[in-house]
Amino acid sequence: MAEGPVRRSGDPIAGQLPAGQVATTLRRFGLPQFALVQPAPPARLAVTVTGAVARPTQIPLDELINTRQRREQHSDLHCVTTWSARDLHWEGVLFREVHEALAVRVGLARTAGWVSVKGLDGYHACLRLDDALADDVLLADRLDGAPLPTEHGAPLRLVAPAHYGYKSVKHVCAIEYRRTYSPGSARWAAHPRGRVEREERSRYLPGPFWRVIWRAALPRVRRRYDQR
Repeated sequence: MAEGPVRRSGDPIAGQLPAGQVATTLRRFGLPQFALVQPAPPARLAVTVTGAVARPTQIPLDELINTRQRREQHSDLHCVTTWSARDLHWEGVLFREVHEALAVRVGLARTAGWVSVKGLDGYHACLRLDDALADDVLLADRLDGAPLPTEHGAPLRLVAPAHYGYKSVKHVCAIEYRRTYSPGSARWAAHPRGRVEREERSRYLPGPFWRVIWRAALPRVRRRYDQR
């Protein structure tokens, strides 16, 4: 049984949109080579756990999700390309609770300070471990009261509201604990932290510069999606 809905970072009642963001509806987005692919999940998905661990393992999705206290929360999704989808109703389990169980099971190295999450579409992103353990980071399998649709990351999606959307990996199938940061699939366009509040859009150039770049590129990229 899930806890009642709670409001987390990006709550539209709590304040204004973050700097440089414009509110819009939620649409599938991301790097085209990944976002234009909507993988068909296997009948019985298992999440692989590797990296800075003593005992790499695979855990069935049902075991990963259904054995823990469920959480509902309302939070915004802020895309680095300057759009925001507001007050989304997610449901799943806290990544922190999954991590606590995994750390024992796989023998997590004390030196692990980062976690890389990979999706069935091949996309992966890296978060600092303490960021991933925040009280609003979910592994979500439901959105707006219904099972998570494929276009938004079924069967399981990472939701990290305090960070730009490129950290919220869709179609989660693997977790890799790391000792060092990896920019992941976004490469030069990623920031190690990617915090919305600090406008950490990329590790290169200040955030306000990227607002101009992304806003100029967004219409062309949107057209590419719409033509599929």
